[in-house]
Amino acid sequence: MRTLLGRPVGITGIGSYIPPRVVTNNDFAQSLDTSDEWIQSRTGIRERHFVDPGTSTSDLALDACRRALASAGKSPQDVDAILVATITPDTLFPSTANNLQAKLGCRQVLSFDLMGACTGFLYALQAGASMVASGTANCVLVVGAEVMSSILNFEDRTTCVLFGDGAGAAILEPVAQGGLRDFLLSSDGSVGGILKMPAGGSEMPPSHESVDQRLHSVHMQGPEVFKYAIQYMTETAQKLLAQNDLTPDDIAFAGVHQANKRIVDSVLSRVGIPASRTWCNIDRLGNTTAGTIPLVLDEAWRMGKLETGDKVMLLSFGAGITWGGILLEWTLPRPAVLDASLLALEQAAPV
Repeated sequence: MRTLLGRPVGITGIGSYIPPRVVTNNDFAQSLDTSDEWIQSRTGIRERHFVDPGTSTSDLALDACRRALASAGKSPQDVDAILVATITPDTLFPSTANNLQAKLGCRQVLSFDLMGACTGFLYALQAGASMVASGTANCVLVVGAEVMSSILNFEDRTTCVLFGDGAGAAILEPVAQGGLRDFLLSSDGSVGGILKMPAGGSEMPPSHESVDQRLHSVHMQGPEVFKYAIQYMTETAQKLLAQNDLTPDDIAFAGVHQANKRIVDSVLSRVGIPASRTWCNIDRLGNTTAGTIPLVLDEAWRMGKLETGDKVMLLSFGAGITWGGILLEWTLPRPAVLDASLLALEQAAPV
């Protein structure tokens, strides 16, 4: 595998947090022309988690970061930089990363938000890894967190049933061997209109009209998103394998963005990675946007699917449009005690 310039950088801690309130497909069916069967057959989602009123993105991130720091044996005072990937910031300014720095009790350190939609966590990993590799920082906290329920139109059955709230975080530090190896990140703004929130920025500031027309919520052209997601994640995976002289058999685990179960299955099939080498939580969590990749990684690690030295591929696609992939060798030791609730979910999953 190729190696990043500078010091080797690895994930030395991982953590996630999901708010406790569960919203099922049947809950949506009470007010929308939809059903549990309709949603599950098209997306693979049966439920998702939403925050209670008054809970912000930085609140979700706070719990995920505390768990990531604990798994790395670090304190908030060890953190040199905080990068938060989100499209649902607490406020446009100050940044969610600034709020998170204060809530965690970190030193006065570099902190900023990064908006790459569902690909945001991969973008943030690349930026954070570059800081550590160059020696600019020794301990970087990278977060993907979303309160998607704050930007959904609950009268639009094609979008509101897809998303959930959640957060995941990773600690990046220098490692003796392994770690993050290769990145392929890209975007194409010419087709950004297929997935967007039209109002709320300088192009269309808030107004009575924009609120009345529900322009501050997710708008999506589903078939186009479906097509591009499969195409670009598949191509990215194939390019990463080729330029690192690897085959699908070399990949011990693939973490794929949780937008739609059919997308995940199609990408893995086209690349040639068996479904047994991934972990899907879209059925329980929906699409948590920038939170999906760290949530998948944390759950997979807690149930023993990731071993030190494993070659791992991460793939994502999101609004912008953005997409990308990362290859890494896993550096975090297997947890001393596996998560019994996650193991039970795997055992109960249909073959």
